[in-house]
Amino acid sequence: MSDRLLRAVVLGYGQRPGVREEAQRLESVVGKQVEIVATDLSGEEDVSSIDADVAIVLGGDGSILRAAHQMGDHQLPVVAVNLGKLGFLADLTTEELPDVLADFRCGSLPVIEHLMFQCELWRDGQRMHRDLGLNEVVVHAGAPFTMLDVDLFVDGEPVTTYSCDGLILSTPVGSTAHSLSAGGPILRKDLQAFVISPISPHTLTHRPVVDGAHRVYELVVAQPNPRSSVVVDGRALDTLAPNDRVRVTRADVQFRLVAAPGHTYYRTLREKLGWSGRLKYGNDS
Repeated sequence: MSDRLLRAVVLGYGQRPGVREEAQRLESVVGKQVEIVATDLSGEEDVSSIDADVAIVLGGDGSILRAAHQMGDHQLPVVAVNLGKLGFLADLTTEELPDVLADFRCGSLPVIEHLMFQCELWRDGQRMHRDLGLNEVVVHAGAPFTMLDVDLFVDGEPVTTYSCDGLILSTPVGSTAHSLSAGGPILRKDLQAFVISPISPHTLTHRPVVDGAHRVYELVVAQPNPRSSVVVDGRALDTLAPNDRVRVTRADVQFRLVAAPGHTYYRTLREKLGWSGRLKYGNDS
């Protein structure tokens, strides 16, 4: 790929501070490495049919979730520039971007693939919705905010009924998001697994469970609250009717993130989560 410029799509959410300004100056900064063939700062345009080599995503992890949704079944390798606050996925600085693109153009950087999922909402035997996600599926209790009973099935086998404020089914990428705040474990991002995390469960023996991504997960609510809903990566899919089935399976595509030099898994956790400790051996990588 080093004999020609990379064809790049620039994505981001223009309402976030600094994104539009960075997008405007980007071409002059990276012009030696890429040809920008499309730009979308709405976070909504379908870019799955655009012929490109790489997607440059500006913003934070929320911008990456939007970009993954926009790319659909055609997931481009992503170079993610952090203009937000935390950024587990978007952790490059604007100063690092030109060198990372140069290395990627020369083929010297690996592309790490991450689990994505398909979420389907079934009602009375008919599929009402189907959505692609990267982070998580959440069944929320909703108003009037009374406890919800959520039945979990794995490969058709009944597992348990969670009495809770909601239930999260998370990928490893999403394990540092809502699932973590609900007490779920951190999974290495390239694992092929899901985490099931109840939100404020009534039974204290209900703890987060990790299981394989090859399985079929179904969440069923027999009696939802008036505003109980299913949410995929922060996007409301629909409100729930009685006995709706939320079915989650591994997607055929995977999210593809360009691995930048020095941005290792544990270094990211140390820096983003503020882990402290006396590391007497090894290097800071």
